[in-house]
Amino acid sequence: MRVGVLALQGDVREHVAALESLGAEAVKVRRPEELEGLDGLVIPGGESTAIDKLARAFGVSEPLRRKIAEGFPVYGSCAGMILLADEIADPTEDLAGRPQESFGGLDITVRRNAFGRQRESFETDLDFKDIDQSGGPVHAVFIRGPWVERVGESVEVLAEVDPQHASHTATLGGQSRIVAVRSGNLLATSFHPEVTGERRVHELFIRMIKGEA
Repeated sequence: MRVGVLALQGDVREHVAALESLGAEAVKVRRPEELEGLDGLVIPGGESTAIDKLARAFGVSEPLRRKIAEGFPVYGSCAGMILLADEIADPTEDLAGRPQESFGGLDITVRRNAFGRQRESFETDLDFKDIDQSGGPVHAVFIRGPWVERVGESVEVLAEVDPQHASHTATLGGQSRIVAVRSGNLLATSFHPEVTGERRVHELFIRMIKGEA
């Protein structure tokens, strides 16, 4: 299985290591032609605005947008979730006043940096649907992560941060926040499983590619 990692900016190396540990061939993708022959793609965490600009500059945006619309499997973590969302609640603007773009595909609305700034990064355990539960809850690391404010009918919620159990509660407003979703062949998380050694999210994505999940 050949799974690409969009290698324009962000924690590319960590996703490559996670995929290779599960037996996949990980391919770094920077050019549109490198999307061909892949079974799926990971969009890593990083700066969503930077990835958006670089994807347009390298000519990747439109080909990837078309492939997603055709059912191409994609997993996005943190910034990757923002880039898979159909709607960004608080998009940035460039110097010409043009709003940030996304690749889209997920019928969700996300809010960027919803959990706060870098110094407000936190970790918590999550009940995560559709994974092997024998390993216990998923230990999730949130670094300037987004959350999902709206989900469409086609979107399944896989995990939420519970304000009663999260170690960081200042920005939650006393309510649960959606941090993992799936729709068809698209998977997205607000957090970074690749930095903790947690492999079950990537494993779920590989099972999705195989049609086993």
